Amino acid sequence: MSNGMVRTTPDLFRNSLHRFFDQSFGDAFSLSRPSEEVSNRSWIPSVDVRETDEALTLFVELPGMKREDVDITLENRMITLRGERKFEQDSSRESYHRIERAYGSFSRSFTLPSNVQTDQVNASFSDGLLTIELPKAEESKPRKIEIAG
Repeated sequence: MSNGMVRTTPDLFRNSLHRFFDQSFGDAFSLSRPSEEVSNRSWIPSVDVRETDEALTLFVELPGMKREDVDITLENRMITLRGERKFEQDSSRESYHRIERAYGSFSRSFTLPSNVQTDQVNASFSDGLLTIELPKAEESKPRKIEIAG
């Protein structure tokens, strides 16, 4: 170019962008390092356990998963959750600079108290949250006893 301007190529732009992120944000958003490998290690989904007078409820965070990706078994007062979160990448069109989410299979088991009605367990799945309700037996629920006069 005759006006003194240097023609920018995609590589020059990309290198400038990488330097900008490296200098501005440091390691937190560095783009100049080679792509990191996808982790195939086991991951453990977070589980909250809530107890009321009527039931125990498990809330299991399974972001990015579908109900058919999860298996629930109940045997000998042990409830077990198994599944796998798979990493799917179209390598012909995508290039990751960092992968921090964990992928792979998981298994979580919980021993249930004797007051749970194992034949009445219900499970639902919505927006990446698995909810398992474990109702308590009637005889274990608190009740008020009237004093005879």
